[in-house]
Amino acid sequence: METRKVQLSGGTTYTVSLPKQWAQEHGIEAGSVLSLHANGDGTLLVEASANPAGTDHETTVDVATDSDTALRQRIRALHAVGFDTVTLLDPTGHSDHRRAVVEEAVAELSGFELLSTTDSRIQLTNLIDAENVDVRKSALRLRLLMLAMHRDAVDAVLGDDADLADRVVRRDSEADKLFAMVTRHFRRALTNLHEVEKLAYSRAELFEYYYASRQFERVADHAVKIAQFVSDPDAAVPDAFADRLDDIGADGRKVVDTAADVILSDAGIEAAHSALDRYDALDEEISALDRELYAHEDPAEAYVVGLLLDSLRRTGEYGVNIAAIAVQQTVREGLDP
Repeated sequence: METRKVQLSGGTTYTVSLPKQWAQEHGIEAGSVLSLHANGDGTLLVEASANPAGTDHETTVDVATDSDTALRQRIRALHAVGFDTVTLLDPTGHSDHRRAVVEEAVAELSGFELLSTTDSRIQLTNLIDAENVDVRKSALRLRLLMLAMHRDAVDAVLGDDADLADRVVRRDSEADKLFAMVTRHFRRALTNLHEVEKLAYSRAELFEYYYASRQFERVADHAVKIAQFVSDPDAAVPDAFADRLDDIGADGRKVVDTAADVILSDAGIEAAHSALDRYDALDEEISALDRELYAHEDPAEAYVVGLLLDSLRRTGEYGVNIAAIAVQQTVREGLDP
């Protein structure tokens, strides 16, 4: 680290010299334009270019040898890391099937649209700018969606409601799109200071919203897993366990919801501790029911209930993950000047 003395120039302007070696390494000379980013924590970040690395959000990729699965994953990755314009190149020509695969992948991503197509090129573009995105509100929407999906999934499997289960499965794509949007802007903020300014949240806050959203998305996935039991004719839940499973599901959601209040609603560290205590009680209840299954007279029913308990336990565990980050958040905020 080097230090520099601030000087007053012309009676109105404060100036500070730049390290000569750093300036030479980045091609800075008299007349060069630097980007300055003032942060609320008292730091001032200096970028050597008005168009720093990471802000050129265009790319062309050759997908000629990609399988359908690899192509979908590549499109999701390009969206997640922050590209605004993507050209998918296949010199041999894109088949109708491959075009359909691309369209399906794009439909799962907020902001990405099919811009143009030729025999060998498919161009995708992003239509949503960070100035029009509120990452916290997106996380809040995902939270509400996840809780509703989980509640409906438990109701569906206990009530053998195929229509309700199907609605849960179909809503998973909405959860995935919300998480993809949060991921995209968090990832862009890691390398692009302009993105941080547009989003109007610090990098620490964006990480906390991203991490909480990751847990929400995992709970939504387990909601789908629970709902899919309804379509299995052999996956019957004994009436004797229904009420306890319903209560366990509600308690698991409460762990997640209470912990999320700290990150998304400024509930305070007491809420995080409450979520952790609630999970301890939940874990004991799940363990007790799991032990009872060993003596259950129908092994097939015990197996199904055991699988449900696993998903319900994981729901609580994801709430614990959020609570841990929530505690860290309150500590960080307590240390901020």
